[in-house]
Amino acid sequence: MTEELNLVHDLAVILISAGVFTIISRALKQPLILGYIVAGFLVGPHVGFFPGITSTESVNQWSEIGIIFLLFALGLEFSFKKLLKVGSTGLVMAGCQCLGMMCLGIMLGQAMGWATMESVFLGGMLSMSSTAIVIKAYDDLGLKNSSYASTVFGTLVVQDLIAILLMVVLSTMAVSHTFSGIETVKGIGKLLFCIVLWFLVGIYVIPTALQRAHKYMTDEILLIISIGLCFGMVMIAETAGFSAALGAFVMGSIMSETVEGEKIMKLVGSIKNLFGAIFFVSVGMMLDPSVIAAHWFVILLVTVSALAGMSFFSTSGALLSGKGLDDAVSCGFSLAQIGEFSFILAGLGVSLGVMRDFIYPVMIAVSVITTFLTPYMIKSATPFAAFLRRKLPTRIIERLEASDRDPGNTDYEHAEWIRLVRTQLVRVGLYSVVILAIMFGSKMIMVPLIQRLLPDLPQLVSGIIRVSATLFLMAPFLLAMVMETHSQRASSHKLLERNEANLWLLLSMSLMKMAVAMVYIFMVIASCFTLSSAQAVMVIFLAVLVFFFFIKQSYHRLLKIESRFLQNLNKKEEIHRRKAPVTTSVKDKLSVYDIRSVIEEISPDYPAVGSKLKDLPFRKECGVNIFKIIRGSRSIELPSGDERVFPYDKLVAVGTADQLDRFVKTVRVQTPQNESYESDFAIRKHLLTEDSELVGLALRDIDLRSQRKMVISVVRNGKPITNPSPDFVFEAGDLVWIAGSKI
Repeated sequence: MTEELNLVHDLAVILISAGVFTIISRALKQPLILGYIVAGFLVGPHVGFFPGITSTESVNQWSEIGIIFLLFALGLEFSFKKLLKVGSTGLVMAGCQCLGMMCLGIMLGQAMGWATMESVFLGGMLSMSSTAIVIKAYDDLGLKNSSYASTVFGTLVVQDLIAILLMVVLSTMAVSHTFSGIETVKGIGKLLFCIVLWFLVGIYVIPTALQRAHKYMTDEILLIISIGLCFGMVMIAETAGFSAALGAFVMGSIMSETVEGEKIMKLVGSIKNLFGAIFFVSVGMMLDPSVIAAHWFVILLVTVSALAGMSFFSTSGALLSGKGLDDAVSCGFSLAQIGEFSFILAGLGVSLGVMRDFIYPVMIAVSVITTFLTPYMIKSATPFAAFLRRKLPTRIIERLEASDRDPGNTDYEHAEWIRLVRTQLVRVGLYSVVILAIMFGSKMIMVPLIQRLLPDLPQLVSGIIRVSATLFLMAPFLLAMVMETHSQRASSHKLLERNEANLWLLLSMSLMKMAVAMVYIFMVIASCFTLSSAQAVMVIFLAVLVFFFFIKQSYHRLLKIESRFLQNLNKKEEIHRRKAPVTTSVKDKLSVYDIRSVIEEISPDYPAVGSKLKDLPFRKECGVNIFKIIRGSRSIELPSGDERVFPYDKLVAVGTADQLDRFVKTVRVQTPQNESYESDFAIRKHLLTEDSELVGLALRDIDLRSQRKMVISVVRNGKPITNPSPDFVFEAGDLVWIAGSKI
């Protein structure tokens, strides 16, 4: 068999077996990932239950593409703005879980006699929960509108970012075989620098390009461009020394901020599912029954440690962030599983030669067990919280509940200072990334370009050209760094009105920003010239004069750059805000107090169609208020109780998460997914013979309507007569098509 046919054979075995076992998983109400892993286990080289795989290398190549698409899709669901909106709760929870499980994993590995790097990788693998499994479990259990769901999802977003950092840090440690704090900090700094730079450039360029090509953009073209950008970012990431997964994740997160993000997610979904299936099947192929049998105690120990440790550290993080006991336990028990990133980290450790081969199937077995137990862990959270309430002292319970406090009670001046300093640091940090990128790019591009085009140019002239061009490109960003925005000026005025002594602190902050800008100017000059101290001061002074001379031009360039960037960044939300201004306002302003909104469409099968709002159970039983009805192009604001509800009305309800959950369950007509209904409608054909009763009769003389039947077509002499007129007379040899009841 040729190599091409071997590939077809392998894909056929993988996909057919995956299809069969995912059907079985769905029938047993288990996650599809379990079906994929079982399928890979049975077709793998260690079992060979189905026709075996001819080339594991080709399967591994396909699985690497699967990882790229999985991370690209994960990036499409991720959003850096979501990360900012998560607040301290998600950061504290993710930090507690990851740090706690990292320490627990290292201690557990050392206790089992594993090598240091194996223990470190074990800690990393135990640190990450599974986003896909949690979302699927919440969807199946109907918990997406629960009071703690947003906290769990926010924590998973932070974990995804920590997982990317872990991949870089652990790769660096594995290559150097030592833990160097300086090298690790450098690696993290390089990673953060590249992520921020890629994001800034991507948001500035990609949405604008897509918008200008919008009239030529079909779904096919958009899909091709999206995948092309994904693989392009993968290439850039690998060139920069990072993994392909990082590049795919970053490009997905950039595309998620575009207006086309949701459409791209749908278009890429099928491809992601295909290659994701191949990836998880390849994971199952690594399972070796003999290894599992030989290390069953290790699997059991790691599984128990993962379930107990992740539940404990996540719950502790939720309590520290101010969540009440019930929500904290629900959050902790929801995150008690290890998932996709654990497979990727395990494969990374094996490929780098820092982990023994048996650890990979051990971790897969642990992941399968924890995945299987996830729904049961989520369901057990409520009774366990009730158990804690019975056993813990009352004063501890009261203190835990008191931590779930109103976020609005903070000192005004202190809060204003925090807001001002945070915005200043973010602005200086973001523009510093752009400025440093221009400096590095100038050195990498302009030096060889000048040497190639003007080889005889004196070094002094070459340096002047480089400095001038670099400072010209940096000028708007240096200006943006030192100047204050409208919101910053407003905060400064408030602080001055509050206390005039704040003037000195504000001046110090402005001088520090100017000093940072001066340092960047000096770095550019120093990279091109070797100067004494006096010369350096003189050159910097001249550079500052030139900078202020061109400040007006730089200011206009800055306005254009910032305007385009902010427009691209916020356009998606602006479109959503225009479509649903009320629900967006509720989400933005009141979600911190657990006041939310939801839009639910009335099904034609809803039994109370046509009833008045005051007669429906929405207010009395569910506790929600209906403050808007969208009916076609009409919008009924604050409807009265006498307003009737009709099919396809969209009701905008407001309330707490629990109230909205009851409202959604009340409105939706629950129809079993696997239940089928046999229709009594059918289409039959009748060939008329000489003794048929219809021969010689006109269509109007036949009372078919009372029998719930109608003639839709008659074929006479090979020619069809569709929807014959009432005067049509039937003849022998006619082929009559009748539609209607089977009875």
